[in-house]
Amino acid sequence: MNGLLKYSFPICFSLLALFACENDGIDVDDIEVPAGFALSAGTATNFLTSSYAYDRSADWITGAYDKRFTRGDKLYDDIRTSSNGIGGGLGPVYAGYSCGSCHRNAGRTQPTLWSEGGSGSSGFSSMLVYISRKNGAFFQDYGRVLHDQAIYGVKPEGKLKVEYTYETFQFPDGETYELCKPNYSIYEWYADSIKPEDLFCTVRIPLRHVGMGQMMALDPTEIEALAAKSNYPEYGISGRCNYISERGVRSLGLSGNKAQHADLTVELGFSSDMGVTNSRYPEEICEGQAQVNQGSMMGLSYAQLDVSTEEMENVDLYMQSLSVPARRNVNNEQVIKGEQNFYKAKCHLCHVTTLHTKPRGSVLLNGTRLPWLGSQTIHPYSDFLLHDMGSEIMGVGLNDNYVSGLARGNEWRTTPLWGIGLQETVNGHTYFLHDGRARNYVEAIMWHGGEGEASKNLFKKMSKEDRDALVAFLKSL
Repeated sequence: MNGLLKYSFPICFSLLALFACENDGIDVDDIEVPAGFALSAGTATNFLTSSYAYDRSADWITGAYDKRFTRGDKLYDDIRTSSNGIGGGLGPVYAGYSCGSCHRNAGRTQPTLWSEGGSGSSGFSSMLVYISRKNGAFFQDYGRVLHDQAIYGVKPEGKLKVEYTYETFQFPDGETYELCKPNYSIYEWYADSIKPEDLFCTVRIPLRHVGMGQMMALDPTEIEALAAKSNYPEYGISGRCNYISERGVRSLGLSGNKAQHADLTVELGFSSDMGVTNSRYPEEICEGQAQVNQGSMMGLSYAQLDVSTEEMENVDLYMQSLSVPARRNVNNEQVIKGEQNFYKAKCHLCHVTTLHTKPRGSVLLNGTRLPWLGSQTIHPYSDFLLHDMGSEIMGVGLNDNYVSGLARGNEWRTTPLWGIGLQETVNGHTYFLHDGRARNYVEAIMWHGGEGEASKNLFKKMSKEDRDALVAFLKSL
């Protein structure tokens, strides 16, 4: 078969055959794993293996779109959060000083959780700290995000401290592994301190901005069909959709750790993460708080919006036009064995290998359509559905008690795995899961509970050789 045809041919029938064989009781060892996943995102696949593997435009970006892509890229990385060099709008309080400060090279900048034990000491943390009352309500003087950084002369809303509890476990073959449970606390509150017994605190490290355009172009009927069919009682798996109501429109949630957003939240990111006012969020993020007056004393002017809708759409264009790294080492024997083990462990039931985009592609936040993203066969290794990830690993599990849309505290969107094997190359670390508690691939797998319990246990029972092979496969994505 021609190599290009092999990589672009849809594999739905192969997957259906795989599931049918499993249901008939045939040993998975007798089943050939579907091939052709090297071209992760069809025409938007790149073949870089450097630190810029996430930060390369798709080949269809040319002409006027190339100029807009470049402007969006500049604004994404601009620490003044303005492409015209006037004002900038950062703060008065903020969580990141640019998109690129938290998403270096469109990836996951290493957070200060492990290096500094919480909030960074030099105006940088690369994480979001969500706080709420235990009844789910927000605190009047803070809102949903604790902004742990501030411009000079302004007091941050508070600082995060994390301490880890370590526990050692053992695989049946005797190899040990360690899980680290984070324990969060807040200090240096700008207003009255909040009693720990009335506080829920959860942390998010940045997501990889890989395949954002393909995600926005997904066919919602396919995702909803997956939710209707993704019921595997023999493995305790039953995914469901998150639906979001924003500006009077009810939409399927796709983006975010809990699929709590229907778009890439560029406007929200400028506002909440950086304190940058815009047409959708024209008020300062700390409106009504002491920091606004402190900012005025420092010479800040709040008379105009900090970033225009056109500029924000350029950032949206940049994010949706990034290409996706191709798989690597696909003919390596260990990687091939690892892919087989991925199926044996039933990881593919949630980390779905193949999806499709809508015929007309996606639409940017100001109405520009990207038809090049349409009618693509893609391999994100995610069903983009919510799954219960358990509550009883080391007493807490992955339940963060934070509700997002329809998602409960113990529910998380299946993380897309494409590009995961290059995270260390792009960003210099292998911290995984929503808050970076997993320091490597094995820890990330072993934190799975709830609907991920069966896969975790199947992985756990494998020989060390087979476990290492599965990790090698993940590194090939």
